[in-house]
Amino acid sequence: MFQLFTSTNETVQLPFVQIIDQPRFAWRGLHLDVGRHFFSIEFVKRYIDLMSHYKLNTFHWHLTEDQGWRIEIKKYPKLQEIAAFRKETVIGHASTRTRKEPRRFDGTRHGGFYTQDEIKDVVAYAAQHHITVVPEIELPGHALAALAAYPELGCTGGPYEVATTWGIFDDVFCAGKESTFNFLQDVLDEVMPLFPGQYIHIGGDECFKSNWKKCPYCQKRIKTEKLKDENELQSYFIQRIEKYINAKGKRIIGWDEILEGGLAPNATVMSWRGEEGGIAAAQQNHDVIMTPSKWLYLDYRQDTAKSEPLAVKVLVDVPTVYSYEPVPAQLKEEEAKYIIGVQANVWTEYMKTGDHVEYMVYPRAIALAEVAWSAKEKRNYNDFVKRLQANRILLDEWKVNYAKHVFK
Repeated sequence: MFQLFTSTNETVQLPFVQIIDQPRFAWRGLHLDVGRHFFSIEFVKRYIDLMSHYKLNTFHWHLTEDQGWRIEIKKYPKLQEIAAFRKETVIGHASTRTRKEPRRFDGTRHGGFYTQDEIKDVVAYAAQHHITVVPEIELPGHALAALAAYPELGCTGGPYEVATTWGIFDDVFCAGKESTFNFLQDVLDEVMPLFPGQYIHIGGDECFKSNWKKCPYCQKRIKTEKLKDENELQSYFIQRIEKYINAKGKRIIGWDEILEGGLAPNATVMSWRGEEGGIAAAQQNHDVIMTPSKWLYLDYRQDTAKSEPLAVKVLVDVPTVYSYEPVPAQLKEEEAKYIIGVQANVWTEYMKTGDHVEYMVYPRAIALAEVAWSAKEKRNYNDFVKRLQANRILLDEWKVNYAKHVFK
């Protein structure tokens, strides 16, 4: 009903209407990475407010990263004391790889974490807005912040430092040590009760295996478990965590790399590197959420103008988002039913403030909302653009820092 209003600041009369409508997909998701840059509870709730208005119903909260651990774990206080903060942040486009010019850093300590009470508050707030919160606890890669706090969980024993640059790192959780699994199970024991939804996202992406190849513990694990290689070792890692989570009444989601070495029996796959992972998972009768980067990564630039803020140098504009069809044509009808949803992701390497996040997300998230809700045959971009204009009034009233130039 609220969507029939074009403004919230005036009294209007609405006509009698009959609404016949239903969503195409059960999972209509929007992601927020708070590991690269930390955002306040107030901003997270505002993010949820906007999601709710556009009938996006799943908030994927990316809580742990190489650059910061953002959720309180009472059994492991060093996650709050050490892993939640980095000493400084790289400036500009930079990766972990060598560059011709030297990297520059801002020299400013950055970080923060959410207490468990704050997490409960956000989850309850989201539920009031008919949104399910899905937490992500990254494993076995993207673990450098946790290793800085507990170096014994790595293959080399450290010393490690919370990452100050972006990219992928060689240092990941050791798959050969029982202490690694004890730690992760303890963490999950504190995480799972905070989130009443059925899913826990365990990452599973971008896990470099160079240290596993040299680690005697990991090599012993491969031999003992009769695994073929390090890819199967990752599959062992994921499946072991899945079994633990399933025993607690929850299900896992992982990025499409969890297909490598063998997919965990009950896993849901989030296909980000393209559509191939989602297609393969659906063909294996696994649920899939489509989130391919070339259409649905909102940290990618939305315009080619030089005035655009720092972003990943790939263009994903509003027409690109709107054009995405979540059910790949390659799937047979009985396979297509495993595509349960679609989601856009917001990685925050280059987003230091909530205003910057809003600029990157809106209006592209409105295009996502229509892709997620409307039947394929009823979508029309020209009609969408006309209706999009009316959203400017609401976005202005709510003081959303949206990308105004895309409306011109």
